[in-house]
Amino acid sequence: MDLPSNLSPNEASPEWMNKGDNAWQLTAATMVGLQSIPGLVILYGSIVKKKWAVNSAFMAFYAFAAVLLCWVGWGYQMSFGKKLAPFVGRPNIALDQGYLLKQGFQGKFPNATMIYFQFSFAAITLVLIAGALLGRMNFKAWMMFVPLWLTFSYTVGAYSLWCPDGWLAKLGVIDYSGGYVIHLSSGVAGFTAAYWVGPRASKDRERFPPNNILLMLAGAGLLWMGWTGFNGGDPYTVSTDASLAVLNTHVCAAASLLTWLILDIIFFGKPSVIGATQGMITGLVCITPAAGVVQGWAAIIMGVLSGSIPWYTMMVVHKKFWLLKQVDDTMAVFHTHAVAGSLGGILTGFFANPKLCRLFYLVDDWQHWIGLAYGFETGRTTAGFKQMGVQIAGIGFIIGYNVVMTSLICLFIRLIVPLRLDDDELHTGDDAVHGEEAYALWGDGEKYESKHNSAYGMEDFPSVVPRNI
Repeated sequence: MDLPSNLSPNEASPEWMNKGDNAWQLTAATMVGLQSIPGLVILYGSIVKKKWAVNSAFMAFYAFAAVLLCWVGWGYQMSFGKKLAPFVGRPNIALDQGYLLKQGFQGKFPNATMIYFQFSFAAITLVLIAGALLGRMNFKAWMMFVPLWLTFSYTVGAYSLWCPDGWLAKLGVIDYSGGYVIHLSSGVAGFTAAYWVGPRASKDRERFPPNNILLMLAGAGLLWMGWTGFNGGDPYTVSTDASLAVLNTHVCAAASLLTWLILDIIFFGKPSVIGATQGMITGLVCITPAAGVVQGWAAIIMGVLSGSIPWYTMMVVHKKFWLLKQVDDTMAVFHTHAVAGSLGGILTGFFANPKLCRLFYLVDDWQHWIGLAYGFETGRTTAGFKQMGVQIAGIGFIIGYNVVMTSLICLFIRLIVPLRLDDDELHTGDDAVHGEEAYALWGDGEKYESKHNSAYGMEDFPSVVPRNI
């Protein structure tokens, strides 16, 4: 029986390509891209003090563009190409049509789709690092940091964990969609870079009110819903496991948000919108390494833990440890991404269901992926403890490598340009750095500063509001 004409193979749609898989992968990649622009661009630009809105948003915007050119120039091949070492591939371009139109190493779609999908993950990793550095990093230093860190750090984590030839992949570490490669690495690298860059101006550290909480929520919403593509795209096929990953993602995020919210109410007496957003993020980060290999009830447990453990490290532990207090991590990416990512990796080692791992990996030797909980249930405790061990080993490698490599990159950049803005620029903000400001609300560029702000104190207030508003 002949296929319908729209399904018949041809030169542009070869037999090996599945149109449904290709369409979903391109859609998922775009959803992840929208998490960065405009998602995190909006979130960063609105959650910071007004004088840093442009700079914060533009750090994310620049990183997205810079990563793409580096990715097709050499980054993709270093992350997923021919083996150079057990932890990195050979640098090579990914722009030739002969290569781009061939079948990807995984999935029934062309290399061009795979490159685009994985680019969106690489880009958001750098954007997340920027969150730790908002409000004081020299933009020229940031322009250097992005390609250097992508080249010497991100590619190593991606190859080690996601490429079939990577040493951590062969060891059996489960990282479904980037709990290690993206979130743990960005949290550790952001914290390390924040140490070398130095703190914000003292006045900014003492008082750093968001300039628009409603826009912050809009950015957070794009981030949350974009995670549908983030975790739903990693089976590289339209499958039942992809559907499970999407549902688990949102269930865990909701449970984490509500847990964080309840803790804020209990201990601080008020339901914090910013706190709820942090809880949403920690839930999304925690489920990422496990999304399609754990059951729904496990996703809820992971949500409760991701809404409470990072809350505790941020609200309690942070105030007791000297190093945590000294490092000015603007967006608390250490807690929301490093802590939550590590937690997700460990819980993956506990809750990973071997049957779901079979659906995800689609290989014959799937039995060795088994969470400790199922090891107890089936009598395979040795295999379960081994899985926990390799998950922890993966965490240790990502932490150690990123601390060293991020430090070396910052020290190198410091030889060329200052990492931190000077005091005058720190005092003025966007206008000094970019010659542009985010808000001119009152007529022809007239500035209006509200005196009465119930949450964040008092500023100058004009005795008469202009009539031409």
